[in-house]
Amino acid sequence: MYRIVKAEKLADLIYLMDVEAPRVARHCEPGQFVIVKIDDKGERVPLTICDYDREAGTVTIVFQTLGASTYRMAELKEGDSFQDFTGPLGVPSEFVNESPDSLKQKKILFVAGGVGAAPVYPQAKWMKERGIDVDVIVGSKTKDMLILEEEMRAVSGNYYPCTDDGSYGHAGMVTTKIEQLVTEEGKKYDLCVAIGPMIMMKFVCLLTKKLEIPTIVSMNPIMVDGTGMCGACRLHVGDEIKFACVDGPEFDGHLVNFDESMKRQQMYKTQEGRATLKLQEGDTHHGGCGRCGGDN
Repeated sequence: MYRIVKAEKLADLIYLMDVEAPRVARHCEPGQFVIVKIDDKGERVPLTICDYDREAGTVTIVFQTLGASTYRMAELKEGDSFQDFTGPLGVPSEFVNESPDSLKQKKILFVAGGVGAAPVYPQAKWMKERGIDVDVIVGSKTKDMLILEEEMRAVSGNYYPCTDDGSYGHAGMVTTKIEQLVTEEGKKYDLCVAIGPMIMMKFVCLLTKKLEIPTIVSMNPIMVDGTGMCGACRLHVGDEIKFACVDGPEFDGHLVNFDESMKRQQMYKTQEGRATLKLQEGDTHHGGCGRCGGDN
């Protein structure tokens, strides 16, 4: 069992938990994820790691209540436990293998939308710990929906909050803030890392491609099983077929076919849709195990 040592509501429907998982905490890196399960009746829920403390042996997760399992998770309190807390899974962010001296020569922009602030935070924190200043844009519908503001300010050189309704920070989408920084303020970025809803990442990538800024995105939103067994997170990255859970979750955003992934994500939610995808995709339909549990 994996004990919850902290449980906090960050915003409407958004929750944070610190969980005792020493082995995961010892080995995880920014960009990776875990799979949590409350009990035998609970679903497997893949969640990108928000933070970790190797000495304390804890891992921080942030989630939004969307279905039955996450609503049950939201009811857990300090002292309660998860039956399963599996990880770290996925491939760490590419920059963890790059030398700090090399990264210091680059100007990096992180862009987060909604709950996407959670996986952006450990990446920006990793940079800060190595003396690398980064800019961070975080967007939400309203001020009340912004999360981890204090933490994000502490690890970023420049922090830019955005709200769709203009109630706080920059009035507008994260894309208009990017364009403002580059075209009006003359900022130059060598890399953009964008994490958030699929539609947000799509439009960030359309803009950064025009601005000629290489961009990495996290395809965690399309994961279901998280181990390559169900095939739900199949996507095209350029001419290649990839699976977000085993090949990612991070990919070159300018090569990701977002329209296909979003359409597929909707189809995968129904039995008829899964059957159609299985017929259309043939042998490439499945993930790492070669069979699709979602069709059973």
